[in-house]
Amino acid sequence: MADLRSTIAGIRSPNPFWLASAPPTDKAYNVVRAFKAGWGGVVWKTLGEDPPVVNVSSRYGAHLDTDRRMIGFNNIELISDRPLEVNLQEIIQVKRDWPDRAMVVSLMAAMTETSWAGLARRIAETGAADGLELNLGCPHGMCERGMGSAIGQVPEMVEQVTRWVKNAVNLPVIVKLTPNITNILWSAEAAKRGGADAVSLINTVNSIVAVDLDAMAPTPVVDGKGSHGGYCGPAVKPIALNMVAEIARNPDTRGLPVSGIGGITTWRDAAEFLALGATNVQVCTAAMTYGFKIVEDMIGGLSNWMDGKGYRTLDELSGRAVRNVVNWNDLNMNFSTKAVIDPALCIDCGRCHIVCEDTSHQAIRIDRGNGAGEGRRVFTVVDGDCVGCNLCSHICPVPDCITMVPEQTGLPYVTWPNDARNPMRVPESAD
Repeated sequence: MADLRSTIAGIRSPNPFWLASAPPTDKAYNVVRAFKAGWGGVVWKTLGEDPPVVNVSSRYGAHLDTDRRMIGFNNIELISDRPLEVNLQEIIQVKRDWPDRAMVVSLMAAMTETSWAGLARRIAETGAADGLELNLGCPHGMCERGMGSAIGQVPEMVEQVTRWVKNAVNLPVIVKLTPNITNILWSAEAAKRGGADAVSLINTVNSIVAVDLDAMAPTPVVDGKGSHGGYCGPAVKPIALNMVAEIARNPDTRGLPVSGIGGITTWRDAAEFLALGATNVQVCTAAMTYGFKIVEDMIGGLSNWMDGKGYRTLDELSGRAVRNVVNWNDLNMNFSTKAVIDPALCIDCGRCHIVCEDTSHQAIRIDRGNGAGEGRRVFTVVDGDCVGCNLCSHICPVPDCITMVPEQTGLPYVTWPNDARNPMRVPESAD
């Protein structure tokens, strides 16, 4: 059986699944329930200096699909609104009762050394924190006060805050990065220069999730008004995967431990983050949608998959896909794949033909007869017109009905800079 024990920045946990700093980790009651369910660790909801912040009522907006399945949350809740000492005493008790679980504490402060160092020392003095996570990514409310993403979007500030905290305490420091930036490497490199032991990403994406067309205000509506908030959930996973991969393959940040965050709902999501270089993962929206026991499926699914693939430890899996993440110019221009439709699985919905005909390359032909039954249509791919865009295989509602089959072209691997069709190509000089 695969060994799921995890260590990031020296912080150990029985499995790689942590709850992210968010409403689910707001107090001892929630955290204890999470640990009983099997979570390997938590990042306690972000602490600030006293007096605590005041939150509004009506805090979450939702992006739902047509079947009312959660695509993403929009959250306008701020950091912990409970007194600092209350949080610290609960952290002490929970760590005492659950010593084998990772207890990381998130913190946020104004852009002064006194504030950051003082708060970090208060947390460290409890003796209960296995590490600190610096919240430099919150994109709403706190950033309007010069905190959160207002710091995280400025690499020089990221470096400075990280250094202040590292100089103040003898604890592992994880820097939580904002995705609301042009290049994630700027802040990741800054965190590393400041002495970060690891980074976590992504924090939420600045957004307006919907508009209430009766109130004519963004959701969630607060007494007729609305505000931008932090978007999270399955819809942000592609953004997070890309940013994790960029850090993992960048020479200046390669080897920097990464705690992956962003839309993780299943064990497969977690495996993808790990394959792209994450050391562990943090989850929020899935727990808020399905409850804490979802971790059972995550643990069991990841363990079974690793057994089937022959991965004995998380270290054997982490980063395995990084070498295959390349820039577009490094892709093989001679690669060719074609769609193949299995008539035995086809339900005659015609969606593949519609999308190909209307929006792609008119490469799917409709035939009738051929023993298919009275009025039954047969969909056939015209190889000469198919460019292998994959659209039909994604649109088809039947699993494995449309597969993409690579062609054996016999052509060499040629990248765009060396492709004869590239008008900017520099020809090789003759001997």
